[in-house]
Formats: sequence, structure tokens, C-alpha cells
Amino acid sequence: MFIQFFDTLREKGIHVTLGEWLDLQEALDKGLCGGTLTGFYYLARMILVKSETDYDKYDMAFEECFKAVEHETEVGAQMLRWLDKSDMMELAHEEARDHLNRTEDLMIDKDDVEEKFKQRLKDQDSEHNGGSFWIGTMGKTSFGNMGGNVGGVRVGGQTGYQSAFSVIGARKYRDFRDDRVMDNRQFQLAFRRLRQFSSRLDIPESELDIEGTVDKTCNNGGYLRIQMKKPRKNAVKLLLLMDSGGTMIPYSSLLNDLFQAVNKSNHYKDVKAYYFHNCIYSHVYKTPECENGDWVETTWMFRNVDSDYKVIIVGDAAMAPEELYSDTGNYRGPNGGLSGYEWLQQMKRHYKKIVWLNPKMAPGRAPWREAETACKEMFPMYKLTVDGLNRAMMELMAPKR
Repeated sequence: MFIQFFDTLREKGIHVTLGEWLDLQEALDKGLCGGTLTGFYYLARMILVKSETDYDKYDMAFEECFKAVEHETEVGAQMLRWLDKSDMMELAHEEARDHLNRTEDLMIDKDDVEEKFKQRLKDQDSEHNGGSFWIGTMGKTSFGNMGGNVGGVRVGGQTGYQSAFSVIGARKYRDFRDDRVMDNRQFQLAFRRLRQFSSRLDIPESELDIEGTVDKTCNNGGYLRIQMKKPRKNAVKLLLLMDSGGTMIPYSSLLNDLFQAVNKSNHYKDVKAYYFHNCIYSHVYKTPECENGDWVETTWMFRNVDSDYKVIIVGDAAMAPEELYSDTGNYRGPNGGLSGYEWLQQMKRHYKKIVWLNPKMAPGRAPWREAETACKEMFPMYKLTVDGLNRAMMELMAPKR
């Protein structure tokens, strides 16, 4: 089983070395896990996992390998399916509110609740909703979710009144993954990388260089050596081009987060944002509705948005081949005598640095997604995840090859 755990960790993308595995064996020999599965979980995670971005992968591997181990509070997949009533969350909250108000001052015996929970896990063989005895939903029992009981064990579901003292069946670390789709805060953190484009003003050194001071102090035997540097100025100019409508509708909220993150940032000298539908043609739109007439000519953009702007194109590249290659492929507006592919080539010739972020990029070459493959060959394309955006920022910062 332990060899299977080693293999499963690697399959999930956690790079466990042989030395780390031997360290774990030595820790087990010394009894550092306390003889419990929970102790082993934390001990192995501490030794084998190098970053919190891998915690979710670790949890998945651990569950896969040890789910059959007899454990007095283990909740199986069948139980979690019984408890999945997310579509009834709002109704459950309304029914539970009065009961919560009546019981909020009661004393809760945590040990007693946990002991009863262990016994219910052994005895229960069917789904229960309502009631006050079995593990279920929308009842007054101390176990399950969406119920009106204060101070119980939430199993699966979503938090409502945050009154449970224990939660089982939740993947707590999925938001730490570096392969998950972005949110607003992660956008902002990644865009900070572009600060490295900032140039130095030709003025006296008046800003404290913290890293330089630490380095000089260490080299000076610990005696303080203050190091100053010239202040930065915002030198980055960014052009953001976002696909809107059609197959990008499911990502509308994501695009809004991206737009807000860019506009809230103070790391850029200038930011321009335009929209397109499926592919860039002779016009780009001022708003995500992409309405005819509410646009500027792409050639106007070339003249007024200089070639030293860093360009980020966001889209799923899911256009049909004729939308990319035909000079009449733009069914929503003018083509300007060129195909979408030719307009993208003009983009590449005009701007020095362009990256493409794709929220559902297929791995490698995907023959069934011909347009995406063509765009990948033209521009560096990255999946719109934490890791993908960081790699895209590094590409924008790299010297022109």
C-alpha cells in the first residue's frame, strides 16, 4: 500500500524523491506519526509536499490510497452523494433559522457528538433528509449539512451558519493549486511581475535598496551598510484584447476579474482594453457587448497604440476554420479584405511582445481544434491558470529574441 501511495503521489504531479521517501520511512520507524492514520497524513505531507499548491493533489492521492483503511470517522462516496443537496440550500437556510435562534445558548458536548457520529457511520445504510437522528440534510441532527443544529459535524455540502465544530469531506486546499483557473486576487499578484519592466529615473539614488542593504551588510561581517537606489517609474504599457460572447460566455465573470485586476493595478504607465468576437478582424470593440459601430478600426489601434505595448490576448481560440482563414469569415462585422489569420499576423508584426491566455486550452497539438493549433504556432499560448499566467508574465518580461 505504501508503494502504491508513492506511485499515486507521482501520478498526481507531486515530485517525491527517493531521499524524501526514505526520510518518511525513518520518521515512521521512530513512531513520529503517533500510530494513527491522521498522524501519518500530516507527517507524510510535511516531509513529501514542498508547496501548499500541491496540498490538494496530496489530499486526492491520500484519499485514493487509504480510503479502504478502517477509520472510525471515514465518510464514503455514497454518503457524500446522499448529502449533496446544494440545489436546496436557500430553502434549508430559511427553515433552519428559527431553530438556530432557539438553540444558540445550549451547551454542546463535543465528545458526545463525535461518539454518536462514529456510531451512525457504522449503522446507517440509506439516505436521510430531515429528522433528528441519522446523518442527513435539513434536519435537526448534529451531523450532515444544511440543518438547524448548532455545534455539530458538517459532512460535505457548503457552510451556512459556520456553526459546526468539525467539517468532514471538504477539499480545503483546492484553491491553493497552481493549475486552477484564476480569480481577481491571483490576477493582481501575477501582474505585479510586470513591474520588472519599470525603468530607473536619471536622478540621485534616494530610495532604500533593501536587498542590496542586506547583501552589503552580510558581506561586511554583519555591520550595517546602507545601500540606496534610484526610484522606479511606471514604464509598462499594456494592451488587453479579450474575446467576448459565444463560447466565452461561461468565462464572462473571469474576464471581468481580469479587467478589474488590470485597472486596479498601479504598475502600468498606460492600459488599453478592447474586445473581439472569436477572432481579431478589421475592427475591435470598445465594450464586451461587441455591438456594430461601437468599435475602432484595428489599423487605428496600430497607429495609436504603439508597438512597445505589451499585448495580452485572452480567448479560447475556438473559432471555426473558415472564421480564421476566410476573408469573409467574420459573420458579425467587416473583414477589411483580410482573413482573421492575416489580421493576427499583422498583430504579430506590429507588436514586439504578445502572449495568448486560453481558459480551456487543449494539451499539445489538438487536430480537432485546428484554429487553436494555428494560434499556438503564431503566439506563445498559456492556459489561464495561476501557473499559466505566471509563465505568460515571464514571457512578456523576456528580452526580444
